[in-house]
Amino acid sequence: MTLHHPLPLVAIPADVREIGVHPFHVVGEKYIVGVMKGAEALPLLLPSLGDELDRKDLIERIDGILFTGSPSNVEPHHYEGPSSRTGTLHDPQRDSTTLPLIREAIAAGVPILCICRGIQELNVALGGTLHQHIEEVPGLMDHRADTSKPRDVQYAPAHKVRLEPDGAFAAFWPEPEIVVNSLHGQGIDRLAPGLIIEGRAPDGLIEAVRVKDAPAFALGAQWHPEWKVTENPFSMALFGAFGEAARARAARRQLERPSPARRRVLQARRARP
Repeated sequence: MTLHHPLPLVAIPADVREIGVHPFHVVGEKYIVGVMKGAEALPLLLPSLGDELDRKDLIERIDGILFTGSPSNVEPHHYEGPSSRTGTLHDPQRDSTTLPLIREAIAAGVPILCICRGIQELNVALGGTLHQHIEEVPGLMDHRADTSKPRDVQYAPAHKVRLEPDGAFAAFWPEPEIVVNSLHGQGIDRLAPGLIIEGRAPDGLIEAVRVKDAPAFALGAQWHPEWKVTENPFSMALFGAFGEAARARAARRQLERPSPARRRVLQARRARP
């Protein structure tokens, strides 16, 4: 008898956006495509419900989490930073969902991939801080995209990232440098104690990290590897490694799952008065 191997289930926490007069929980299509075609996994769009979300139950049911980019920024009180300038977009529901979820997922050995806002969430969740305006920091470049340009121009290659030799990224990519897009105004300032630098931009800004001593895949990228993922060999390698980690967790969960007969016994026991 051939065993059925279902696709690994990868959760994608949503942004909360007001559309018309109602709040919606939304995820960018490019991230969904990244999970489907890059990681070859089944995406689960996860509403940002904060403490109303049963994180323990969720973690037991999923095989990976993709923390995405967003137009919003992590509220600075989470890292004791100065108040944001007027007009800065925040998403407190997402913050209250992702920051504790990152910590609990790492502890439980759930593979995570953190992109753009996601790498900033990872750094803040583990005790780091952020630059709120990179373009104003002496010695750093302006990493923002020109939003007046067409989308393909905004996501065009912008600068190199030098990868650390013998690091986690080097495990699936042989070249010492990659060329990435750049569409962020914030970035890592003080690195969280639990993170290791995996790559830097030419100006020294941290662009890639891994979680030190994580029991499973736990990487962050400041750029957008999900953009046209199937057209970029590095992006496919990154999402492919994430997908392999998710499949490994899915296989373990399937082995640990009770057989139908065992489930019937457990259900009968629960039904006893």
